[in-house]
Amino acid sequence: MGFSGFPARPTKWQPSLYPIRAPFRFLEEEEANMPQGDKSAYTDKQKRKAAHIEEGYEKKGVSKDEAESRAWATVNKDDGGGKKSGSGRGKDTGHPASHKGGKKGGEASASRSAAERSASAKKAAATRKRNAEHSAQH
Repeated sequence: MGFSGFPARPTKWQPSLYPIRAPFRFLEEEEANMPQGDKSAYTDKQKRKAAHIEEGYEKKGVSKDEAESRAWATVNKDDGGGKKSGSGRGKDTGHPASHKGGKKGGEASASRSAAERSASAKKAAATRKRNAEHSAQH
């Protein structure tokens, strides 16, 4: 064997004798990957959508960081990520995440009888009344 593992004089071409070297180039700073959390690649509409989703999660009591994380995951699921160049990119995505709303509750109430739904509604109304009276006292 010759220098650095190469045979001194190969008798015929043997691909396994030569290491495969991929072309390498230095990346300019602009070409390097965006840091995680950089939202500059998203459209204004996607940013508004994420903010709206985040507000909804915060109203439900989810922490600020978790709400933001879930909101951007939902935007990515709906739209496939940030801006992309090229033609045909503006096609409808179907918004899969937004189609789930109401489905779960609808299925649950459909499986209950009218009497059960009525009893549940009366209980909810009583709870709301009780909570309103409680908050009025404080």
